[in-house]
Amino acid sequence: MTEQKRNKAEGVFRPMRRSRQELSREECEAILKEGTSGVLALLGDGDYPYAVPLSYVYEDGKIYFHCAKTGHKLDAIRRQEKASFCVIGQDQILPEKFTTCFSSVIVFGKVRILEEEGEIRSAVAKLAEKYSPQESEEAVQKEIEKEYPALCMLELVTEHMSGKQGIELVREKERAKQKEDA
Repeated sequence: MTEQKRNKAEGVFRPMRRSRQELSREECEAILKEGTSGVLALLGDGDYPYAVPLSYVYEDGKIYFHCAKTGHKLDAIRRQEKASFCVIGQDQILPEKFTTCFSSVIVFGKVRILEEEGEIRSAVAKLAEKYSPQESEEAVQKEIEKEYPALCMLELVTEHMSGKQGIELVREKERAKQKEDA
């Protein structure tokens, strides 16, 4: 995304109200790379939100998903390409403090259905590498070939990303830094 487009997109999105809890882009990307599932939110039937949990892979500002060639998700994407995707990096309940230690990321962008065979195969290979890294190249290719006729690959291009952590994590980091500086 060009700097001009990024600046225009940034004007659409609200700044984080609790900026002290905001995660850096690097921290957001780490959560996206380490996460194993997230929730894709689309404009569904009758303009109701449609949020669906998915496996994914994140690379270079893009998130890749797979799905069937028909269904609610594809209908929603064809109607409106704008989407958001949320990943929870941490969620620990602290009952004695009436709070949670959490970190999460929300990505906003546009989803497109991959059409070219090369980009489809590249995206599905990224998913296979993330979720089945121990499998041989031969086993991965065999599985891809078996599923390929029914496979649809989606790409969400990041236009805006924000991440937030619970105040307890912020305080924990501040205490660690104080000890380090002392």
